[in-house]
Amino acid sequence: MENKRIIIATVICFVILVGWQYIAEHMGWVPKQAEQTEQIETQAEQTANPTDPAFSDLKETVPFFAPGEGKNIVVRTPLYTAVFHSAGGVLESFVLNNISETSSPHSPFLDMIGKTAKSASPMGLLINGQPSWNIGSWTISAENLILEDGDTKTLVFEGNLNGLIIRRELTFDAATYLIGEKITYGAEEGKAFIVRVGYTLAGSEYSSSSTYNPMQVVWDSEGSYETESDVSKLTEEGMVEDGALFFAGLSNNYFLSAVVPQSKNGLVKARIQNDVWRVAYEEQPLTVNAGLPVSSELSWWIGPKDAKLLDNAPNELKKTIHYGIFGILAKPLLWLLNFFQSFVGNWGIAIILLTIFIKILFWPLTKKSYKSMEQMKKIAPLMEDLKKKYGSDREALSREMMQLYRTYNINPMSGCLPILVQLPVFIALYNALLNSENLRHAEFITYLPFTDIIWLADLSVKDPLYITPLVMGATMFLQQWLSPAVGDPTQRKVMMLMPVIFTFMFLNFPAGLVVYWLANNVLSIGQQWWTLRKVR
Repeated sequence: MENKRIIIATVICFVILVGWQYIAEHMGWVPKQAEQTEQIETQAEQTANPTDPAFSDLKETVPFFAPGEGKNIVVRTPLYTAVFHSAGGVLESFVLNNISETSSPHSPFLDMIGKTAKSASPMGLLINGQPSWNIGSWTISAENLILEDGDTKTLVFEGNLNGLIIRRELTFDAATYLIGEKITYGAEEGKAFIVRVGYTLAGSEYSSSSTYNPMQVVWDSEGSYETESDVSKLTEEGMVEDGALFFAGLSNNYFLSAVVPQSKNGLVKARIQNDVWRVAYEEQPLTVNAGLPVSSELSWWIGPKDAKLLDNAPNELKKTIHYGIFGILAKPLLWLLNFFQSFVGNWGIAIILLTIFIKILFWPLTKKSYKSMEQMKKIAPLMEDLKKKYGSDREALSREMMQLYRTYNINPMSGCLPILVQLPVFIALYNALLNSENLRHAEFITYLPFTDIIWLADLSVKDPLYITPLVMGATMFLQQWLSPAVGDPTQRKVMMLMPVIFTFMFLNFPAGLVVYWLANNVLSIGQQWWTLRKVR
């Protein structure tokens, strides 16, 4: 009976590990990915008005940037180096000064825009669906800006678009990736305009995309964090969302480009074009009359998902760091991990120390579980006698077995409880490791010992040699061998099959998570051997 419960609990854990996110979304515990509108064309017709510059049709293509007259302006801060074009303030590059593209020691710094995406007009301003950077004339307030620690400086772009006067004031802070913007609209004497303003973002994949680190369109709709990562859908159809939108942008586990409007009533549309991810946020139309300037404010975030900096960002931008349903556990685990790393200077060792801490925390519960398993083994002959005596009378058999548990002071659930209790910790740590920007390119053992073969140089991706998941599987086999033998041969075979399943499941897991599980298995083996030795 107990063995069956263990098998059932193990299978349940496996199912949850594989499909917990789907289950959580289905039950409404975490935000679902954005659902595509049933008829995109219908929605576009509802939001577009051919006689008024309202929201644009989804089929309307956001213009590409074609640099004309003008020059580049460089903004350099301790965190990044940005290059803008004087014609409209379109962003041409945004290089993170301290973050490399790859884990290679000779890797260049990461450009959040990239050579491909710069033609897609990131940080561009659309006026009634038309590119402001290709209309009228523009002037700038400065050549280049260099910010030192503690500095805040402003760059102003002024344009005359056939009588519509636009003033873009971009404010840079040396201590953050957040860029503030104030836009003022005016009209020449005798002119008036109805202006539909749109803000554009674009980017190539920020790092190698995978099942565990997908590129996504992200937005906040009426306080609910939403994502869309379906490449075929975004390529073939695109997506559109309107309503109370707190922010919209592009994201993966570690990086974010987002526009954060002050007015939270607008429309966001997104597409993938020529392998470039594109997002446009459009506000409600503005009426601009001569002598009556109108202004609006917004913010831009371009950079890593730094948890401390995002905590101070507007419009709940910190939601883009998503730790799942057990986020309340993920945050303290991540804090502990960073604490250990600050002492040892190695993320792999820090993960092992965190594992030891968790094992100590659950020591009493695990010890009780092993004792219960050993006791269940001892009373196994008595349970077999009961089965023979009561045969098919399940009610009587269950009653007598419960009496047997009371007589020998055994809790039949104590063997399963540690697995179920530790599962939320595992899921929380899984999300913490996946969504911590600090762990990108985190090293453990850079080279395979006694060779020059790159091994665990980046714990955020899978083990390139598959050594850790295979060793992890071997430790699971050893753990099964040390456990009290299951009486039923079929059940024993099922239990021995679990290490194989887990090994295949972990082959493509981020190496940091496999290191945690491997360390946990090794510690469990030692704990199990010691505990069973004491109780036998």
